[in-house]
Amino acid sequence: MLKQNLQQKLLQKLSPQQIQFIKLLQVPTVSLDTRIKEELEENPALEDFSLTNMSEPEEQYPDRDPDEDNYSSDDDMGGSDEFNIDDYLQEDNVNDYGSRYDQNGDDDEDRKEIPIAVQSSFFENLQSQLDLLPLTEKDFRIGQQIIGSLDDDGYLRRPITSLTDDLAFSQNVMAEDEEVEEMLKVIQTFDPAGVGARTLQECLLIQLRKKDANDPVIKKAIIVVEDYLDEFTRKHYDKLEKVLNMDSMELRAVVSEILKLNPKPGDSNEVNTKQMQVIPDFHITNNDGTLVLTLNAKNAPELRVSRSYQDMFEHYDKASQKDKKLKEAVQFVKQKLDSAKWFIDAIKQRQQTLLKTMNAIMHYQYDFFLTGDEKNLKPMILKDIADKIGMDISTVSRVANSKYVQTEYGTFLLKSFFSEAIQTESGEEVSNKEVKKILEEHIGKEDKRHPLADEKLTEILKDAGYNIARRTVAKYREQMNIPVARLRKEL
Repeated sequence: MLKQNLQQKLLQKLSPQQIQFIKLLQVPTVSLDTRIKEELEENPALEDFSLTNMSEPEEQYPDRDPDEDNYSSDDDMGGSDEFNIDDYLQEDNVNDYGSRYDQNGDDDEDRKEIPIAVQSSFFENLQSQLDLLPLTEKDFRIGQQIIGSLDDDGYLRRPITSLTDDLAFSQNVMAEDEEVEEMLKVIQTFDPAGVGARTLQECLLIQLRKKDANDPVIKKAIIVVEDYLDEFTRKHYDKLEKVLNMDSMELRAVVSEILKLNPKPGDSNEVNTKQMQVIPDFHITNNDGTLVLTLNAKNAPELRVSRSYQDMFEHYDKASQKDKKLKEAVQFVKQKLDSAKWFIDAIKQRQQTLLKTMNAIMHYQYDFFLTGDEKNLKPMILKDIADKIGMDISTVSRVANSKYVQTEYGTFLLKSFFSEAIQTESGEEVSNKEVKKILEEHIGKEDKRHPLADEKLTEILKDAGYNIARRTVAKYREQMNIPVARLRKEL
């Protein structure tokens, strides 16, 4: 049965401008340049003023205010390189403009792309080694199937019977398990050493057996990996010395040899050029005891709205007669102008928000930025900064999670300055970063033959006035990626 009723709802929706600002705010400096270039390519009404005026003398603009509205000025925005408006309106279809712009606006002489180093991938390297072997067609296809079944670490995680079934169903190759096993042994002779192993133990043994078989250290290392790998990983060195009848010097040499092996041979040939470069968003300098904050110049591009687009819109908007084609053109131009203005406003708002947030963080952690000593970090949570600048916690979080600041003592992620508070015996609140620093110092100075257990570390902190539980010590140790005492033991 259908019913009608009235209902009141309070909804909060983000405008397109707000969504654009949120997306821009969380973009780090290293990616901002790419984002701006994308916008410049998509919106011909938007110009990079620094690029369009590179060839003109700087003295022509001595009084130009860099903070003035980029789209409200009537001067210095024209250019001889703008496309002809009449030619644009003579085109058959306004909607085709984007594709024509992409095709014709590409100048090979002006495009300067960064060369990318070409390097064979892990699987291409294995395939090239397989191609060099004198194999029958059947063995070659079995080898291809094995290589294609390896994971990124270089291991064969699938059982041989599964490979045999795949060969039969997908490639119509009838092979026995023994044939696949034999071909796997061939793959295991390839570089990098250890590839094609099915377990960590097999991977290490393959690498050791490729070394000098007459070396006594290698012989003992093979025995350790083959028969006592569990004791080795648990660092039960006393038991190994007793069982293998070795002194500490001999065992140290064996352990050193095993630690040189690569547990993930698939990683050894990977290209690491895609790691993101860290570019600081802020710079803090110490000027005779006074901290000075500056924003990276890449966060403040000189963007302007195209003067030709403004003239085009004003001219045809005032036209007495407007046919359908002209109305579509005017609507398109207005959309591009509005989009350009929104983007420029979002960039400006981004700059203001970044500076406002970082300035509050700098003053909150003033002692740290003066000295660089982590013990001077105050307890600080997102709400503390949000209350100071009068913004939402989510805004501060977007800034802190992806932005870096360069200081005299290194480059830091803003997120690293936020920490919980811990109360000392005297009632003073200190940052948990201070406790972590003390833990790190004591673990760094410990006797590695007898490393400090969490209980002992808890006693040390209590003696220093930090009354925290052992489980909290364990939590901080894990956050710093420090293993338990047993795994820190060394010979």
